[in-house]
Amino acid sequence: MSTRSKLATTTIAAALVTGAAFPVYAEGELNLYSSRHYDTDERLYSDFEEQSGITINRIEGNADELIARMEAEGANSPADILLTVDTSRLERAKDAGILQSIESDVLEARIPAYLQDSDNQWFGFSQRARILFYDKADVENPPMTYQALADDQYEGMVCIRSSTNVYSQTILAAIIEHLGEEAAQDWAAGVAENFARDPQGGDTDQLRGIVSGECDIAMSNTYYFGRAIRTSVDGVSDSIDQIGWVFPNQDDIGAHMNLSGGGVAANAPNRENAILFLEYLASDQAQEYFSAGNDEYPAVPGVALSPSVAQLGFFKPDDVDLSAVAKNVPAAQRIFNEVNWE
Repeated sequence: MSTRSKLATTTIAAALVTGAAFPVYAEGELNLYSSRHYDTDERLYSDFEEQSGITINRIEGNADELIARMEAEGANSPADILLTVDTSRLERAKDAGILQSIESDVLEARIPAYLQDSDNQWFGFSQRARILFYDKADVENPPMTYQALADDQYEGMVCIRSSTNVYSQTILAAIIEHLGEEAAQDWAAGVAENFARDPQGGDTDQLRGIVSGECDIAMSNTYYFGRAIRTSVDGVSDSIDQIGWVFPNQDDIGAHMNLSGGGVAANAPNRENAILFLEYLASDQAQEYFSAGNDEYPAVPGVALSPSVAQLGFFKPDDVDLSAVAKNVPAAQRIFNEVNWE
C-alpha cells in the first residue's frame, strides 16, 4: 500500500470510530456476505457508504449457505466480509478457512477480548443475552440460574426451542464449558423433563407461550423481548406487563451472551475496505444503532443503550471464551440426541 493510501486508511478509521466528518479518501467497493436479515441494518450500510465513499454490494442468505458458497468459490470468491449471527457459525467459517487474520488497533482497543477470535479472524459487534422469562401471575419463585431450569419444581412449565436451533446448541455448549459434559447432560435431561410442550418455533413463540398460558417459563434472547417493548409484536406486546425476566447466574458465571459478528474473507479483493467496514461497526455511531435499531446490546463498553434495551436493566454477562464454547457444539448436539430433546 502506498504511503498516501496508508495515511488515508488511518484517517478514515479514526473518523469512523469517533463519528466525525472527514474528507473522502477511500474509493472502490465492498462485497458483503450477510446472514443478518434485519431491515434496520440498512442504516448501517448507508451511513458507511456516505462517510467512507465505499460502495457496498450485498449478498444475503442463510449463514450455512453463505459459508458453503464461500468455500465453493475458493480463491475466486468476491466476498470481502462475512457477517453473521452466533459464535458457532463464525468459528465454523474460521475452521473452513474462509476468513483471515487482520491487524486493527481500532478493533483491538474497542472490542473486549472475549468477544473476538484469538487469531483476529472474527469480531463480535452486538450481543443478545439469552435469559429466562416467566409469567408473573403464576410463578412466585422463578429459576435464578440456568441450572435451576432443570429442577423438579418446574415440571411441565418450560417452553424452549428445538435442539437443532443454534441458540439452543450454544447455551448447552456454554454449560459444557463451565460444568463439564456429565453435568451438562444431567441438565439437558432435567430441562427436557420439564417441557410444557415439544420444542417448537422461534424465540418470539416462546414468549407467546407465556402469554397464552401454554407455559410459565421460557428461554429467549433479550432482543426479541426488547422489540416487543419498542414495537407492536403480535401475541406479546399487548400483554408485556404479564412477563417478568431473570438474568441468570448473577452470583457466578453471569448471563450467556449470543453474538452477531463478522470477519474479513480469506480472499477478500478489497481487504483494506473490509477492515474499514469492521472498524466502522465498532464506532459509537454504529454501536448505538445496533441497540436502537435492533434492540441489541452493544459490544463496545460504555455505548448508550436504547430505551427498550435499557428497560431490561444492567447485568453481569458471562465472559467465557466464546471460541471455546463454539468448539463444544458437536458435544452439545450429541447430548441433545441422547436425552431426546427434539
